[in-house]
Amino acid sequence: MPRYEPVPDDTDPWDRPPSEIDVSRPHAARMYDYYLGGKDHFEADRVTAEKALESWNAVRTGVRENRSFLGRAVRYLVEEAGIRQFLDIGTGLPSANNVHEVAQSVAPESRVVYVDNDPIVLAHAKALLTGTPEGRTAFIQADLRDPEKILSHPTTREVLDFDQPMALLLVAVLHFIPDADDPATVVRTLVDALPSGSYVVSSHVTPEHDPESVHGLEESYCTAGVPAQARPMEDFVQLVFEGLEIVDPGVEIVSDWRPDSTGPRPTAIEVSNYGGVARKP
Repeated sequence: MPRYEPVPDDTDPWDRPPSEIDVSRPHAARMYDYYLGGKDHFEADRVTAEKALESWNAVRTGVRENRSFLGRAVRYLVEEAGIRQFLDIGTGLPSANNVHEVAQSVAPESRVVYVDNDPIVLAHAKALLTGTPEGRTAFIQADLRDPEKILSHPTTREVLDFDQPMALLLVAVLHFIPDADDPATVVRTLVDALPSGSYVVSSHVTPEHDPESVHGLEESYCTAGVPAQARPMEDFVQLVFEGLEIVDPGVEIVSDWRPDSTGPRPTAIEVSNYGGVARKP
């Protein structure tokens, strides 16, 4: 039988799903699901997503390319870097090629802890947690802005071995942490907790290639109460990868990071997301 690890009943009550999910306000995870063609979203999510699409009609391209980048990065880490543990923060709703599916298809013993702050993701956690008998998968409800809670959570500590290298995944999530919430301290807290030989995978929306459209999307999110801040590559690199050894080919538009084929790819204007992988010395 597949092995999965629900949040223990005796943990912090904040981890337990609320009696009702607030469907009156949009949430980034559910909007992401809408862009990907999923079914787990509500009217508020769809309305805000459509307003964002009016500003930047290539959003779906950027979302799909981000998802593909995540899969390629995980496969690289398992096949070439030998990583068997993953902490995926900002998981979102179940989709194709989830982290545990990619990792365990190569190394069935891989362990994954998923983290998201949307209670609807917790409601779907069982789908996320179905993995191989040899591996481990778990989900906790927590917010990236509270990294200490994530790191000290009993499920995190029980599933992941912090004496062994692991991968921290911050894919398409940091652009929801504006400067006012001090994302640099959040990232440093997480990276400092990783043992030597660990990796960080991250991607981030950039305004560099289509500033009018991307800032319009940013405004649509913020107006609806979803914090958002696009950042140029230099700021993204400094925020996430400072002091780390960036893996070839470096920080690139996500569709250009170790692509699976030599065929045509979407333009930087259509994607407007940078991504990279780096190793902690």
